[in-house]
Amino acid sequence: MPASPSGRWSSSARRPPTPSDEAPTTDAAAASQQVRDTLKAVADGLTAKAAKADAHAKPILEAGAMMAGDPGLAGAIDTQLQSGKGITNAVSAAVDEYCAMFESLGGYMAERVTDLRDVRDRTVARLLGQPEPGVPSLTEPSVLAAVDLAPAETATLSVETCLGIITSAGGPTSHTAILAAQLGIPAIVQAVGILDVPFGTTVALDGGVGEIVIDPSGDEQQSLLDRKARREKALAAGSGKGMTKDGHPVQLLANIGTAADARKAAAQDVEGVGLFRSEFLFLDRDTAPTVDEQTATYTEVLKAFGDRKVVVRTLDAGADKPLAFADLGHEENPALGRRGIRLGAVRTDLLDDQLQALANAYQATNANLWVMAPMIATRQEAAWFAELVRAKGLPKVGVMIEVPAAALRSFDVLSEVDFASLGTNDLGQYTMAADRMQGELSELLNPWQPALLDIIAYACDGGAKTGHPVGVCGEAGGDPVLALVLAGLGVNSLSMAPSKVRAVRTALALHDYAQCQQMAAAARASVGPKEAREVVLSMADPVLADLL
Repeated sequence: MPASPSGRWSSSARRPPTPSDEAPTTDAAAASQQVRDTLKAVADGLTAKAAKADAHAKPILEAGAMMAGDPGLAGAIDTQLQSGKGITNAVSAAVDEYCAMFESLGGYMAERVTDLRDVRDRTVARLLGQPEPGVPSLTEPSVLAAVDLAPAETATLSVETCLGIITSAGGPTSHTAILAAQLGIPAIVQAVGILDVPFGTTVALDGGVGEIVIDPSGDEQQSLLDRKARREKALAAGSGKGMTKDGHPVQLLANIGTAADARKAAAQDVEGVGLFRSEFLFLDRDTAPTVDEQTATYTEVLKAFGDRKVVVRTLDAGADKPLAFADLGHEENPALGRRGIRLGAVRTDLLDDQLQALANAYQATNANLWVMAPMIATRQEAAWFAELVRAKGLPKVGVMIEVPAAALRSFDVLSEVDFASLGTNDLGQYTMAADRMQGELSELLNPWQPALLDIIAYACDGGAKTGHPVGVCGEAGGDPVLALVLAGLGVNSLSMAPSKVRAVRTALALHDYAQCQQMAAAARASVGPKEAREVVLSMADPVLADLL
């Protein structure tokens, strides 16, 4: 999505440096109290912002406040203070240790590193008597530059004043990048050297292709404006159900994480929910949510969508998303450990409570509810989960395919359930053995990797043979060019940030199903992700270039 070419450059405030000559701590108890008071002030500030924020930003700001109030973090700072470190260096060292731990855990916990660093920077600034760092007040439409943005900062932005975001760090599947997409703000990450561009420079960016133009000429600005007008015209023509030009159906669904997300998405032109990330109910708690608490949330989500399809993923936590009330102990390689359904097999009480809550919500609404399990690897796991779900009287049971083994044996797995959904983010990192949070490996994590497309094709083949639908709920589904390939591979539904639905709907409507199949074959035959995308674009309707 191109940003306005007239955007002025504005940089996010830099991290306050910790003094290299800071005096060592001699009174650890007094310093500890000062740190706790400061952390509380940071938490109170985020809570105050949350109280004034819209429904989308509110839970993100509240999560930052909870992190600032985490007693474990305060305890880690105490340890540093007791070793003699100066107060700001103690905060920094403790947070660095937490960040290293979260990054080693991977997944959702690794994505929270940016939030941790945001809490650190706000705390250090207050301890130094400086204003908290963060996004400046944008008084005119601007493009925002930063090393990275915490979700708490991103959530407060609006498309009226923030025309785009460019960061020198981060990854394309980071929570901040996904949040920017949900807000409809173009974002480019891993733009090395971008912070060297002087403040006030006029820039243009194209979030679809990751292109940045510094000091665009008048002709370049006009070209981008013309393209933006063509894009808006093309998008205005599309509405309703997703389908190819010749009527082959491809459901277009929304990814959500909270009841607030559900209310917002339900008001838009989507066919339902392809992924409700239920773990947000469980995070940052000392005890598991009760059946009644879960029932209330699920009922609210189901009511928001009426008779439209809602796919709920059961708790995806464990080794890479540790919960205080479900700690299974240390693991040498937690990203490949007891997470998702593997945790559910050990803590059957958590899974049983969640399924009971979903059954209660279904009975109260008679909604179009589909329930799926994460991290399924074998037919036996799929059969075990299906038996539990059906015993609760739930109508549709499915699995996430994010482990290559499940894709390669998709006929076996899908023989036990009613549907599957591909989590392309995790499926990509497991296929390529590349951490999705490691920005330096972004090329391996490109969803256009032919090897990943091969894996997806295997999964869809099992769906075709069993007659069971296979969807995509990873961020790959929101790319209007890749959506054509996915449809051609046999994917039946695409779930994405709601802001991306219009472009994907329009792209599908420009091409018939046979063209999508030809594009899929050409992409799989390519030698790399760049070549795969280029060959598909060369085969596509020229209007497609204006949708990116």
